[in-house]
Amino acid sequence: MGDRKAELTAIVGDKNVLDDTETLDGYSSDKSFAGTVKPQFVVRVGNADEVQKIIGWANETGASLVPVSSGPPHFHGDTVPGVPGAVIVDLSGMKQILKIDRRNRLALIEAGVTYNELQPALAEKGMMLSNPLLPRANKSVITSLLEREPRLNCRLQWSSLDPLRCLEIVFGDGNRLWTGDAGMGELNLEKQWAEEKWQVQPAGPGQTDFYRFLTAAQGSMGIATWASVRCEVMPQIHKLYFVPAKKLDDLFDFTYRILRFRYADELFIMNNTGLAYAIGKDAGQIESLRDRLPPWIVLVGIAGREELPGERVEFQEKDISEIAGEFGLELMPGIPGAVGEQVLKVMLNPSPEPYWKFGYKGGCQDIFFVSTLNKAPEFMKTISSVAEDLDYPTSDIGVYLQPRHQGANCHCEFSLPYDPDNAEEVSRIQALYTQASEALAGAGAFYTRPYGIWSDMSFKKDPQSTALLRQIKNIFDPNGIMNPGKLCFDLQETKEG
Repeated sequence: MGDRKAELTAIVGDKNVLDDTETLDGYSSDKSFAGTVKPQFVVRVGNADEVQKIIGWANETGASLVPVSSGPPHFHGDTVPGVPGAVIVDLSGMKQILKIDRRNRLALIEAGVTYNELQPALAEKGMMLSNPLLPRANKSVITSLLEREPRLNCRLQWSSLDPLRCLEIVFGDGNRLWTGDAGMGELNLEKQWAEEKWQVQPAGPGQTDFYRFLTAAQGSMGIATWASVRCEVMPQIHKLYFVPAKKLDDLFDFTYRILRFRYADELFIMNNTGLAYAIGKDAGQIESLRDRLPPWIVLVGIAGREELPGERVEFQEKDISEIAGEFGLELMPGIPGAVGEQVLKVMLNPSPEPYWKFGYKGGCQDIFFVSTLNKAPEFMKTISSVAEDLDYPTSDIGVYLQPRHQGANCHCEFSLPYDPDNAEEVSRIQALYTQASEALAGAGAFYTRPYGIWSDMSFKKDPQSTALLRQIKNIFDPNGIMNPGKLCFDLQETKEG
């Protein structure tokens, strides 16, 4: 143990190798139901050279590495070591915004840059980045993109990985690769910029989209140290409207029509409970809002940018209002309990503290997956049936439905708040989480981000793809040092192939 610490200290310095009990305990568990596993060290890295040296060291010593870029709390078990004695590689201190290019609507950032740090810098250049819904203030932008968190603006999402572009990756074998346009020239950013070569296209280098191997991989393939992201022009006018309904089914034809015409920027559906969690500050306010809000709401953001912003907003307001009328619905600037201008300010920013899903009971477990929007009512029936069997109040289930990739599919998310200090309630929510996850998988839910128990549900259904993924893992991480035990990989299977 002493020798290992000395070896790591030689790479990053003695202040950046931590093994005190308080620090290690902070990485031993998270807000999910993953078991507690204590790491041996937490190593804070400052650049790609240090990352590459640590990966080389791990291959020589057989140590396991768990990359972490965001601050706490963590929710999915992916940052909890899968084996004892692992080393946490903490990239949260890599805070440089390397480039903001207004002409190409591009930002190039390091792994530790958060939404709270990036958005103000982009705003100075008249740009913004589409957020996921109320991310944590210390959430790494790169991690959010690699983990395929849904964006609020699906109209401008041209692939399921947008707005992610190029990456610098240090794979588990120690090799460093620049993907996409960045990998087409000399591996020197300053020289590429001087030659007006921009890190815009993610495909390649060559015929392989290497950046895809890191997405939803939970750090099991390698470590991304920087990424380029496509940004949007900052709106001159930005409004939020609501389309309420008593039944979820009543909103589908309207939503599909808006998606077809590529109207609106933000476009998603929440139930009254989910919206109350997002805009309420405490349990009392949340309960009051839930009682006042309509049962189901489409939230529609309309933006006018530099060219004729007023006219753009005006024609969309008129057209969307007419479309809503065709389906017996109404486009409204405010509803009981919510005003568009106020809700928009909430939605466009990271979550305040405490995290928004903790406001009601202090803890929350989410179940989320990808399907199509029209199947959401069946999923709602499925999870409600399991909740009723376990005496969990269905009125506490928050629902968030986010179209992705211009509406090609839909992120379905069910939030299950609970009191983490109540042992009986914790036991009930664990049972609900497990049984509902299995029931939803049987009903067609696709866990495209397969954390924890969702891994077996996803990979056991497709043994051929699982075998192929293990072969890919053997190519990029032949010694199985990168976050073993996650996804369909464990240390023994990886080493034996």
